[in-house]
Amino acid sequence: MSKVCQYFFAAHSPWAYLGHERFVALAQKHGVQVELKPCDLSKVFGVSGGLPLAKRAPQRQAYRLLELARWSEYLGIPLKTQPQFFPVSPELANKMIVAARISHGTDVALTLAGAIMRALWAEDRNIGDEATLVQIAGGCELDGKALVKSAETASAQAEYDRNTDDANAASVFGSPWYVLEGESFWGQDRLDFLERAMQK
Repeated sequence: MSKVCQYFFAAHSPWAYLGHERFVALAQKHGVQVELKPCDLSKVFGVSGGLPLAKRAPQRQAYRLLELARWSEYLGIPLKTQPQFFPVSPELANKMIVAARISHGTDVALTLAGAIMRALWAEDRNIGDEATLVQIAGGCELDGKALVKSAETASAQAEYDRNTDDANAASVFGSPWYVLEGESFWGQDRLDFLERAMQK
């Protein structure tokens, strides 16, 4: 049986964006099944003691920008450290990814997640705006309006809530967070360690 990796993230996380395509490629390379779990990071922070960006100390905020620029350059992944539409609510985007997983499967949902994160961090698009999300979904050959409707259903909300509960149960406190066979890895800068675990 193939290994299973739970993938906890929020669509507005720059670190999830920087790691997304690399994580997907690793999972495919090593035949690891991905359990896609977009979650409510504000509720995760509420349990784990994390602070939203605006409430962090100025020196922490400044260093975050430095690290984002470093990683963007190192990885060759375009990223605007201070995009026009950030901070932004990820709620609808997260639930559209959930809806895509329910209706189209994990691979399609992973593609949509990558497109949404890229839209925010590289293309200066507003992922808190419904019309923008519809366009992004259309770029992935999905019916964006139908996905928005699906995102607003009780079943999508229930899965989103479950993902958040699962994140708290797994002691998640940031995004992205990977759990492979019970072992946790926090952050895109831990993907080397995650790959080693995939190979065991």
